Amino acid sequence: MSSLRCILFFCLFRLLSVTQVEAHAFLERSDPAVGGKVHSAPAEVRIWFTEAIEPAFSSIQVFDAAGKQLDKKDTHLDPSNRSLLQISLPPLGPGTYKVVWHVVSVDTHKTNGDFTFQVLR
Repeated sequence: MSSLRCILFFCLFRLLSVTQVEAHAFLERSDPAVGGKVHSAPAEVRIWFTEAIEPAFSSIQVFDAAGKQLDKKDTHLDPSNRSLLQISLPPLGPGTYKVVWHVVSVDTHKTNGDFTFQVLR
């Protein structure tokens, strides 16, 4: 009976571990795309996450190749989609831009990451 309890406990532990791993908000897709090349500069960066985001504790920043922050510092959640975070951009010239994001999902898990995109001539 003791070994059966151990097996059941192990299975329950593994199930709970998998549930917690999947509870984080990860980048699902973005516009501009991760590593993307665009011919016209975007007016904003939009990032879709795998679950709803807490906007008060989440941010996006956009930097040029010299490390200067260029975004309008207005990170906001899309009112119709709580997993879509966006930030406005000024007119951008050709070049490579780095997007850095930090989010807290509504279940309080923190994730972060970065990616680049290029504006072509």
